[in-house]
Amino acid sequence: MKTHNIKSTNFNNTNDISNQIYKDHKKFIFPCVLNYYQKPIIIKKAKNLTITDINNKEYLDFFGGIVTISLNHCNDELNKNIIKQINTLGHTSTLYITNNAINVAKQLSKLTPGQSKKCFFSNSGTEANETAIMLAKIYTQCNDIIALRHGYSGRSQLTTDITGNKSWKLLDTITPGIKHAHAPYCYRCPMKLTYPACNLQCAHDIKELIETATCGKIAAFLAEPIQGVGGFIVPPDDYFQTAIKIIRNYGGVFICDEVQTGLGRTGKFWLGIEHNNINPEIITMAKGLANGFPAAVTIADTKIANVFTGLSISTFGGNPISMAAINSTLNIIQKENLLYKSFKLGNYFLNAIKEMQIHNKFIGDVRGKGLMLAIELVENKLTKEPSPHKTNLLMEYCKNEGILLGKGGLYNNVIRIAPPMLISKNDIDFALKKIEISLNKIQ
Repeated sequence: MKTHNIKSTNFNNTNDISNQIYKDHKKFIFPCVLNYYQKPIIIKKAKNLTITDINNKEYLDFFGGIVTISLNHCNDELNKNIIKQINTLGHTSTLYITNNAINVAKQLSKLTPGQSKKCFFSNSGTEANETAIMLAKIYTQCNDIIALRHGYSGRSQLTTDITGNKSWKLLDTITPGIKHAHAPYCYRCPMKLTYPACNLQCAHDIKELIETATCGKIAAFLAEPIQGVGGFIVPPDDYFQTAIKIIRNYGGVFICDEVQTGLGRTGKFWLGIEHNNINPEIITMAKGLANGFPAAVTIADTKIANVFTGLSISTFGGNPISMAAINSTLNIIQKENLLYKSFKLGNYFLNAIKEMQIHNKFIGDVRGKGLMLAIELVENKLTKEPSPHKTNLLMEYCKNEGILLGKGGLYNNVIRIAPPMLISKNDIDFALKKIEISLNKIQ
């Protein structure tokens, strides 16, 4: 059996190179750029699951570059295809046609739910969501967008306005037409109800929101199948069936934000929304789509895509290198049967953390699907008071043990776990051991 031997070098605060990098980062990088840890890691290289910092300390990456490394770091097969593409054709804008983009569009059309679909390629989840919102407005000739509290949609003006988390809103202006519905956050139900006795009041409230805060006609409902930055919030299985029926009754289309949940991350299916047996009119994907290369796509039903007849281009969207990365990522996911493996290993991982929850007084909630798991830390299980302090401690302790995790949630008290999908049970067991050691250090 493979065992991990994480190399460790004591961090030297007087290290000239490290200190200079920290100084340069502060001097030349916008202060809004978020870094993890009290002493941010300066990454030198990465391979498979292992990240190596500038001091040659090794860590196992259990956050996958913000849910972006679908396969693993510097995947050999993908890199081989990328190098071949670079030596053939490196760039052309959407003013020209390449088989690379057409072939990827064909694949995505086949693996996503629904019938006839078309693609618009861009570079990030922000761009994909911007495109989806504009398309929905053009198609419906309406302006109002229903979004969810706790959701995250990107870093542009429009997508930060749609985001339902104050930490990511940098301006006090709000784009007209955006309405925020209650999130299906069962652990912290805003209505103080319990599922399933609640009868999905959070979903039914969308009807009153539309009738009281709009003209009665809407363009779209934009939602993540699992809210990523919100803290991997998993809705009840029947939430979307109820919510989408209401949305469509008022003329809106469903924009499914699969930026974090797509490409098998949630197990069993290519998309997270497939767990709910819903066919969205518009789908957005990015992050893990190209295993870390900048690539995003807006996929829409053909009848909707065809209304976008005005002029538009994307200088880097659909570029040959990113398309080669997407193509390789899709092929490897299928070849390695990662949809099933994510489901199987994710259940194993989730059940092991739930076992920890029984014996730990600070773990308030454990949730997730596939390899997209969350641990919500609280001061007290009865009051559910969020504990960002304990969350930060767990992050630091796990880092010291050689395990890198993510965090999120409105209250910054949720540990997010999303490792590369080419992971083994042994990798998970190693991480579980280190997480448990770290939890035991928290008082």
